[in-house]
Amino acid sequence: MQRQFYLELAARGLRMPIGADLVLHDQPRPEEILLDGERLGRVVECAARKYRTPLAFPLMDLRLEKADLLAVLGVPASEVDLFHFSEPPSPDMVAEVCAAAAVAPSSPRIRAACEAVGYITRATDLVPVGMVIGPFSLMTKLVADPISPVAMAGAGRTAGEDPEVCMVERCLRMALSAVVRSAKAQIEAGANAIIVCEPAANTVYLSPRQMRAGADIFERFVLEPNRRVRALLRQHGVDLIFHDCGELLTEMVRQFAVELEPVILSLGSSRTLWEDAAVVPKDIVLFGNMPTKSFYSDAVMPLEEVMRQTIELRDKMAACGHPHILGSECDVLHVPDRGETIRAKVEAMLSVP
Repeated sequence: MQRQFYLELAARGLRMPIGADLVLHDQPRPEEILLDGERLGRVVECAARKYRTPLAFPLMDLRLEKADLLAVLGVPASEVDLFHFSEPPSPDMVAEVCAAAAVAPSSPRIRAACEAVGYITRATDLVPVGMVIGPFSLMTKLVADPISPVAMAGAGRTAGEDPEVCMVERCLRMALSAVVRSAKAQIEAGANAIIVCEPAANTVYLSPRQMRAGADIFERFVLEPNRRVRALLRQHGVDLIFHDCGELLTEMVRQFAVELEPVILSLGSSRTLWEDAAVVPKDIVLFGNMPTKSFYSDAVMPLEEVMRQTIELRDKMAACGHPHILGSECDVLHVPDRGETIRAKVEAMLSVP
């Protein structure tokens, strides 16, 4: 696609959630659909039609690349969710994971996700969008406590001096390879754009004090690996949609925009988009950032407040003149027994005059 395509979507006033999970849970036995590429593709198509968008956003499931990476190392699927490295992966482990980037993923979930992209490509007129977790966020899922070693790296400790710094650096190398492997497979399936979800790249994991003092942790751990992902996408003519719903500094927002140059920058509700517009070039569409994580609760986010915030966001983004697609701050997840409440608020966000 061309960057102008996304600017035109913003100019015509597109509103949309990332809502495939809601549609998935309207189906019987949704867990079976996750392993059936064509049925999953039909869910993604249904979500795009339901929410009146040409962008076929997939499920935003940030567990897939971890499972695929650990499968290369022989970790049983039943252990993946709770698995963390307790010591630095060996050089042989790192080499094995990096070598696997050249072959197709083995994870059944990633294969189904690729097949879903393929379904959108061949059977619909929608824009097929792939999804990967960001390299830094994947690294944080491989280590029980990534905060301390990243801070030690920010204080000048090296991998040669500290095994915990060594562990996060080697895990980041493996994470980048797993993300590249997943992205390649989705590109081969026909993805025209890929959303890179990097929510852990935030001020919980990266010390604002260290960054303001000049530490290079944001550059080393976040920007550089994501530049590698961006380079892969550019090589194949695939658009980058970058998502980070974490707590951010304004300078982090600026660098995401100017260093990674996504066609869409998606931010969480902690950000004030009409203020962030001042540091984001106008050829980058800002996406979001309605507080959809709270839509399940009438006490925290009543329907009237959804409508008020929708109008405020619409009007203030129009006033600042920055291209904007009004949407969800993240994917809108199904919550048992709260489905009707969530769907009513999503519909209000889309339809309030």
